[in-house]
Amino acid sequence: MIVTNEPLSRKEFEAQLRAKGALYHIHHPYHVAMHAGDLTPEQIRGWVANRYYYQIQIPIKDAAIMANCPDREVRKNWVQRILDHDGYGDDHGGIEAWLRLGEAVGLNREELIDLRHVLPGVRFAVDAYVNFARRAIWQEAACSSLTEMFAPEIHQNRLETWPNNYPWIESTGLGYFRKRLSEARRDVEHGLEITLDYFVRAEQQQQALGILQFKLDVLWTMLDAMTMAYVHDTPPFHSCEIDRV
Repeated sequence: MIVTNEPLSRKEFEAQLRAKGALYHIHHPYHVAMHAGDLTPEQIRGWVANRYYYQIQIPIKDAAIMANCPDREVRKNWVQRILDHDGYGDDHGGIEAWLRLGEAVGLNREELIDLRHVLPGVRFAVDAYVNFARRAIWQEAACSSLTEMFAPEIHQNRLETWPNNYPWIESTGLGYFRKRLSEARRDVEHGLEITLDYFVRAEQQQQALGILQFKLDVLWTMLDAMTMAYVHDTPPFHSCEIDRV
């Protein structure tokens, strides 16, 4: 990518943001193996349990963005993300849907909710993302959400491959992925509009690309931690003379 002092056109800027999809965690070996049906039940459960920590932090992250945003119209749209995950009215929300996924793969609610399986590397990566959203100006934090541009593909892949590759998983647990297909596309439209409108100078556009890369790194690092624990069998403290975690 050639960096110049001239700003990209709106179309070119969007294209460079979307090109970051080449580094989305769908390409991580853990996800590649998941898509191919090569993960063991333990590896699937480890992913679901650790990803739960990310799920419960999403509305906290979005609340932080809203707390820093003085624009009422933006807040009116952004609040829907919190409702999508926490639930509202008859919609039980994405966190509840993820708990049902956990039950479908053989975990119980208690062990998900008490976070006993969350790896330190996953916790550090997710916390870094939430802390960024708290401290950044709201447009920068909104930009970090643009990994949602690439999310519908990964959800659709799971819906298409899991029933055949992992028939032991109850199909009722896949509701989260169905739910996010439409929600993610809607969220992308709003987040992308904010980003294209705010990051207009050349240096701002490079900053936005860096912010998006940071979020991609967060997602990739989470899978690195899971790979060490569930693929290479080297969970935290594995070489210490203590009970295995």
